[in-house]
Amino acid sequence: MSTGGKAPDAQVALEGQWGESEIPWVFRAITGISFAYLLLPVIIVALTALNAGEYLTFPPQGLSLRWIRAFLSNESFLRSYLLSFGLALLACVGSTVIGTLTAIFITRVDFFGRALLRAFFLSPLMLPGTVVGLALYIYFLWLGLGLSRSLGGLLLGHILVTTPFVIGTVSAALYSFDIALEEAARSLGAGPLMAFMKVTFPVIKPGIVAGAIFAFIISFGQFDLSLFLSTPDLTPLPIQIYISLRYKFEPTAAAAGLFAVLLVVASTWLIGKITDLGRFAGLKFS
Repeated sequence: MSTGGKAPDAQVALEGQWGESEIPWVFRAITGISFAYLLLPVIIVALTALNAGEYLTFPPQGLSLRWIRAFLSNESFLRSYLLSFGLALLACVGSTVIGTLTAIFITRVDFFGRALLRAFFLSPLMLPGTVVGLALYIYFLWLGLGLSRSLGGLLLGHILVTTPFVIGTVSAALYSFDIALEEAARSLGAGPLMAFMKVTFPVIKPGIVAGAIFAFIISFGQFDLSLFLSTPDLTPLPIQIYISLRYKFEPTAAAAGLFAVLLVVASTWLIGKITDLGRFAGLKFS
């Protein structure tokens, strides 16, 4: 009896040993250094965008809004920014629908070769972006449907590379979901679609939202794929920044990068506010 009485006390002691307020300072310091290291490029881009000098240099030669105004008045950059935004939005919607349906099928249906099919859908994550872009360009040329240098082909390529992120996050949410809850709703008279929408969807919604955010961010900053599928009339923002740095080397490119970072931060914050993303990611948006 004495052994059984000590076990819960020991378990409680082990659970409370690593409370949030008792994390060793070494781990806190390593975490802080890691965050600072990850944020350093963003800080450099922001300060470079506010540079008062004539060229893209760091540290900046004074602070000025000169290049911010130059970006806002540059027709090429604005057109590329809006193209990337619209392209990322469409790719986000397409990959979220395709990725969610694929994740449901892979996690719910048990069949021979399921692991191989899952690896096939996730294969764009394992291949270099240049390989995927070149392969799509050659494939579109072989099809002969005019997709090699078109908005449709560019959108299909972005959906291809962003769908695996949705599949990964939705699959993670589905694997932790208790299917007995949906079966209970079915036993009470709900149809398959109603049981899914009323029981399953609210539980896996954070995973779907997280996948959509990943898809939007990856599509907006996609460079390798766009390098092969874009045209002078369809130039996404990453390609426009590359062209500017190659020929002019002005801080206007840094200003464009700053607006891109602000868009990603704002979209993540907004979606975190209007959805239950914090429960999925273990974060607090406040």
